[in-house]
Amino acid sequence: MKQPARAPQYQYCILMMSIIVTMSKPLIKAVLFDYGGVIAEEGFRDGLVAMADEQGLDAGATLEVAKHAVYDTGFVLGWGTENEFWEYMRKGAGLTGSDPVLTERILEGFVLRPWIIELVRQLRGQGFITAILSDQMHWLDELNERDHFFEYFDHVFNSYHLGKGKRHPGLFVDIGKRLALAPAEILFVDDIENNVRRARAAGWQAIHYVDKARFLQQFDALVYQAKKG
Repeated sequence: MKQPARAPQYQYCILMMSIIVTMSKPLIKAVLFDYGGVIAEEGFRDGLVAMADEQGLDAGATLEVAKHAVYDTGFVLGWGTENEFWEYMRKGAGLTGSDPVLTERILEGFVLRPWIIELVRQLRGQGFITAILSDQMHWLDELNERDHFFEYFDHVFNSYHLGKGKRHPGLFVDIGKRLALAPAEILFVDDIENNVRRARAAGWQAIHYVDKARFLQQFDALVYQAKKG
């Protein structure tokens, strides 16, 4: 039996619904990765915990002091020095050791995750903008000299050079303007949940990195499945 032709109004409604669905799920155009804890192992946290354990200090208390030290000294924002940071840690947490020795213990813990670098290479090859967005010191530049990973990214946004960290909500607005993208077109991956919340509050899409398996599942759903849809 021949089906009756559908009215033009019906076809128009279907078209409009399709457009609305597409507009409600903007395609991601840029993927930004945190460094420590995502691109590489978290050398800062792991190094401090290891040194605290070796020196008989409370690891949790040491991390709490460090969380304040990077900002209170201005080290993570580029207006404080490495020496001021370690002096803060010696007085506040009781760590002992020279600046060069303590710094080396931190830097050696930042080990690149090859599978993340490969993912970044694939993303760039598919036309995505890729970037690092990290609250780091000049150590990130030294780590790049050692491991040569900046070359895989279109942009490197380091709080040390920006003078503004992820604790500042305005950072996400600033980065969006520099990328010339709508907030929902940006995906951010970070291992610190508060940073993920701030990114989402700015309209970005974001993934809280916990482990490789969960990350890949969420990443596929947000990036590739949305693109297929």
